[in-house]
Amino acid sequence: MSIIKESDLPGIGKKYQVITSSGDKMVIVVHNDGRREVYHFEDDNPDESISMVTMEDEEARQVAAIIGGMTYKPTALETIEVSLENLIIEWSRIEPHFISVGKSIAELQVRERTGATILALVEKKNQKITPGPDDIISADMTVVMAGERKQIKLLKELLLHG
Repeated sequence: MSIIKESDLPGIGKKYQVITSSGDKMVIVVHNDGRREVYHFEDDNPDESISMVTMEDEEARQVAAIIGGMTYKPTALETIEVSLENLIIEWSRIEPHFISVGKSIAELQVRERTGATILALVEKKNQKITPGPDDIISADMTVVMAGERKQIKLLKELLLHG
């Protein structure tokens, strides 16, 4: 499993540092105007970028679809009977003023009220994959959620307003 660190770049956007399970290091900068920059770093010098690609918003979405397997399904995966046609996976940052802060997934009745699923809870130095109903939502946490578009919208509303 890769390690992903997220940080705000005030006035610019967001920065994501990814260290893959094979040890490769990438930095992805998502600019407020939609541009994306992807940097790849040397193994022996993790501070020295060896390549950089800049993409506009639409280009980045096309590349994401390719990497995510939406345009080509490898032969090894043909036996998996899962339709991802309407599935949306989204990340949402929990701000301190959100009503959900300090409440458990069960207390919020996430599944019952929205139909969406919380896949992971990510904090600065802690990530919980497939959290349970007793896990607590906290400020500055990133919630990774999955569902149909309307379910995701309901979950975001639930996290913000209760």
